[in-house]
Amino acid sequence: MIKTTFSSPPSSLLLFPPRRRLAGNFPTVSLSSPAFRRSVVTMSVSEAAIHGSSVGSMAVKPPSHPTYDIKTVIKLALAEDAGDRGDVTCLATVPSDMEVEAYFIAKEDGVIAGIALAEMIFSEVDPLIKVEWSNKDGDYVHKGTQFGKVHGRAHNIVVAERVVLNFMQRMSGIATLTKSMADAARPAFILETRKTAPGLRLMDKWAVLIGGGKNHRMGLFDMVMIKDNHISIAGGVTNAIKSVDHFLEQNNLEMAVEVETRTLEEVKEVLQYTNQYKTSLTRIMLDNMVVPLPDGGVDVSMLKEAVELINGTFETEASGNVTLETVKKIGETGVTYISSGALTHSVKAIDISLKIDTELALLVGRRTNRA
Repeated sequence: MIKTTFSSPPSSLLLFPPRRRLAGNFPTVSLSSPAFRRSVVTMSVSEAAIHGSSVGSMAVKPPSHPTYDIKTVIKLALAEDAGDRGDVTCLATVPSDMEVEAYFIAKEDGVIAGIALAEMIFSEVDPLIKVEWSNKDGDYVHKGTQFGKVHGRAHNIVVAERVVLNFMQRMSGIATLTKSMADAARPAFILETRKTAPGLRLMDKWAVLIGGGKNHRMGLFDMVMIKDNHISIAGGVTNAIKSVDHFLEQNNLEMAVEVETRTLEEVKEVLQYTNQYKTSLTRIMLDNMVVPLPDGGVDVSMLKEAVELINGTFETEASGNVTLETVKKIGETGVTYISSGALTHSVKAIDISLKIDTELALLVGRRTNRA
């Protein structure tokens, strides 16, 4: 049973109608799980805002970026949903002062990510919304788990719902795959790439951190990465590294430098240059040195030989033909890092819902094998 208290429906078309406090208690929907009540952590969503507020409550903080503003991305996401009229269905059906509780339900197993971001979104819609969690970013949950509760104006909760879920489901999918890859890759570290959704790079890379991976460069600005096209334009790998060393020295810059190699001959050429000259090089990428076999396996002998040639002089990064099935064997070669674009460009979202009537939602979920 859901208890509600409300006045007449709103008379004007507003995106977020002005909030009026109601007399008496908030409506409640009890959770059946005692564990949820024991472990719940309550905070105002405004505590989680990155700009102007503390992020100390976050389990995993987002990576840094000099120009990226999470709040701007949140506003864009809400604005594309609201258009020029707001939520016409809510305006038509939800009384302006109705207050409810809604519950986050995992509809499949996976690593939860986006809890801190969800709090920012709710805060942007309505700073008076309260959120409680029984889990934190990075926790593994099972299908049917109720892991969070939202308390406040029904209209504003429903307005925020889809934007919150879109971010959480994508981030949880990335975190879940990252967790599996990172566990299999040890002792190597798993990295993502710049193959992220346009405009969502920081969120995608945040999800990788939540899943236990590490971040590659954020963009074009924070690391020199000499790739095949740069090498072709420069006239060879040695010329490319020389040019980078000269550029950094002339501009008094210090940053990580990585060079891509595709053959053992290129690896030897890089090592020959670095043995003779002072260089800013910090990492050697070993690209497509994992060779697929007809039986579905991979031959990592070339990669292993390259790692042995480098012999710890530089960090190493394996790239190409990295999957859940191959990453363990790649990690056993002694490579420092393994990068995988699939972590973000081929992610499968984790199914999560936000429901007011949890009993009916779970009944339907069980009927469709999604709870």
